[in-house]
Amino acid sequence: MSQIGKQIVDFKVQSFNNNEFQTVTKEDVLGKWSIFFFYPADFTFVCPTELEDLANLYEEFKATNTEIFSVSTDTHFVHKAWHDTSETIKKINYPMLADPTGVLSRGFDVMIEEDGMAERGTFIVNPEGEIVSYEVVAGNVGRNAEELLRKLKALQFVAENPAEVCPAKWKEGNETLKPSIDLVGLI
Repeated sequence: MSQIGKQIVDFKVQSFNNNEFQTVTKEDVLGKWSIFFFYPADFTFVCPTELEDLANLYEEFKATNTEIFSVSTDTHFVHKAWHDTSETIKKINYPMLADPTGVLSRGFDVMIEEDGMAERGTFIVNPEGEIVSYEVVAGNVGRNAEELLRKLKALQFVAENPAEVCPAKWKEGNETLKPSIDLVGLI
């Protein structure tokens, strides 16, 4: 079943961010764009490469009024331990959400029940709390933060310009399309 347009679940979880433990709720994410970036577990192999990729573009995401939330079923204590021991994870400045009860993983439908871990799921959520994009990738394949940023900017553009659409490979500043009967069969 499609998750496009689905409201995110109510939640209250702990996070590790900027060397502090913090509580994050659904109310905290409303009013701005959000990316929920689920990964299987801390202290693994592909996961740190993805989280570092996001960390390297974090300022660009923030410039679009977007917060990144990485999410695993590890606790906030484990997130801190990983941060303290990994040079790669020390680069992260966005909140690392702890989901040991699976409220988020189940709410976004990425929980691998038999393993107690989340799939590699990426969700873009608009300021109203609705999922507007999602992708779930096999656990042995990493994702690309540049493509995620491109999709986010396209979604933000069409949200602000509902009469236009973004074609394949659209990048900020490129030409868009204005759907009409005059375009039918011409593209």
